Order: sequence, then structure tokens, then C-alpha cells
Amino acid sequence: MSREGRASPLLTRSQIVLEMAYEVIKDPKWAPKQVKIDFREPGGHLPWVASFFGSDAPPSIEDVARGDVQIAIMNPAEPLAVANRGKGPYKEPIPLRIITIIPSTDQFCFAVSEKSGIKSLEEITEKHPPLRYSMRDRPDHPTRMLVEETFRALGFSMADVEKWGGGLVEQPGFPPDVSRVTSGLVDAIFDEAVDNWVPQAIDAGMRILPIEGALAAKLEDVGFRRANVTRAQYPKLAADIPTLDFSGWPVYTRADVPDEFIRACCEALERCKDRVPWQGGPTLPLERMCLDGPDTPMTVPLHPAAEGFWRERGYIK
Repeated sequence: MSREGRASPLLTRSQIVLEMAYEVIKDPKWAPKQVKIDFREPGGHLPWVASFFGSDAPPSIEDVARGDVQIAIMNPAEPLAVANRGKGPYKEPIPLRIITIIPSTDQFCFAVSEKSGIKSLEEITEKHPPLRYSMRDRPDHPTRMLVEETFRALGFSMADVEKWGGGLVEQPGFPPDVSRVTSGLVDAIFDEAVDNWVPQAIDAGMRILPIEGALAAKLEDVGFRRANVTRAQYPKLAADIPTLDFSGWPVYTRADVPDEFIRACCEALERCKDRVPWQGGPTLPLERMCLDGPDTPMTVPLHPAAEGFWRERGYIK
């Protein structure tokens, strides 16, 4: 602020852009809601030095790895572990670190029709059925990575399923339409956010295939975590079913991003926590968002500067 109490022109120009963007994404009539923000010193000849990306999918990992983006978001937390280990689609380890993680509890389910006769994912390897499976029409979505890696662990690919006479049948939007199964258009639904569609799938007589044994161990080695869909959640299930986790929205970075920058980001989160809503309420629960838990899985370590900041605040004891 100047001596007259007025903001500098630079602050005004940047803030008005940010404020307009925020109001636009809140407008239900405006469909594009994913935002990327770039920073640089004033001057057209100067490079952009930092980028924030309100992402949700694995391609942002490559952006962070190249240094094109410094702060990104992922849902779920597991792809960070896959990249950090250099597993799955990543040819070498990418040193990723978490700054904070927005709580979210979820699972991923492989559900098939009773008519398909399939009782386990392993049967697909053995019998090569012409399985038509429904997934959302977003090739970059993390569900696609999870299915690809599950198929890889089983010894086949999405292309192989097509050779067997089946394959992916994309569905626009979300949640999955269970009537596509009951009408015979598809034989299976593979998706997350299970509370939006699993009750309807159970009512339609669909079977949730378990992830267990050697398959579960292979996927755990890649970086995915185990979870369960339970009778407590869905009383019409005959028993709890082991599956894969799809929890957490980590805000992440590279391990070598400077401490000073990460600390500035943490300070910003501390200042804005009371005006950022999330799925669980009107304000961010930062005191939970730096601790490993079922809905905040720390699949990679905290960035050291973030850990130090949260410890100073008393959130980490």
C-alpha cells in the first residue's frame, strides 16, 4: 500500500485478474473451472518463474517433473507414489513432495454384471472374455491409470481386451449410468466416487470384484493402496470386499523447489484457510491436512519446508 493507503498498480492489476477468475469459476453457468496461474516479474522479456495448477489428474506430474508447474493437485494420492517410485508409466523416479492434503475418503471398484459370469479379475486373464467396460470419457483421468496398471499386473492390456471382442465404452459425464449395464450396452463399470453409483449397481445385481492376494501385492508394490467397500457402507453387500483406495487430494511439488517458495505457499494457506470451502465444510482443516490418515494418505513425504512450517504452527507434534 502507498502512503495514501492505495494499492500499487501492479497489485491492482494482478488482484483484479485473480478476483475475476474466482467469481467466474463460482458461476454455475461457466463450465471451464480448472485454473492455472503463472507468476513473473513485470516485463515482457522476463521468464515466468512459478506456476500454480488446480489440476486433478496424472498428467500434471509430468508438468511438475519438467519444472513447468511448481504447485499442483492430485486426486487420489496414489499416483504420486507411483511416480515417486518410478513405477507404472514412469521410467524413472520423480522426487515429488506433498505440501498439504485435502481430506477425502473414497475407493475404486471393478463392478461386473451377473450375466457376465465373471467372479474375479484373474478370470479375465484366464478366459479372455469379450468384456465391455464403462469408464468416463476422460483419457487423462486417474481412473484410467489405475485400470491400465491393474490390467498390466494381471498380464494383459486394454488393447488385448479389444482383441478379445470387448473393450472400453466411454460414458460422458459422471456418475456412471447403471442402466447401461442393465440394458446390455456394457458388462461392467470401473470407477471411483463409489457412493455415487455402487448402491445402484448392487441393486442391479452387479458384482464387485475383489482385489486381493498376488494382484493386491503387485499393485501395492507399484504404489497403490488397499481399501475395502464394507457392509457398514452398503448393507446389501454379502460381505466386505477388498479393493483399491482412491482417497486424498494432495497439493504437491518437486522435492527441489526452494524452501522459501514452499514456506510462502504454506503461509498463504494459513491466511486463506477460513475462506476456502471443501467437501467437508466451509473452511480448510489445516490441522489435519499435514498428518497421514485414511482420508489424508501421505503417499510421498511432506516437503521439508512444509513439514517445518506445519510443525511451527503446532499441527505436527
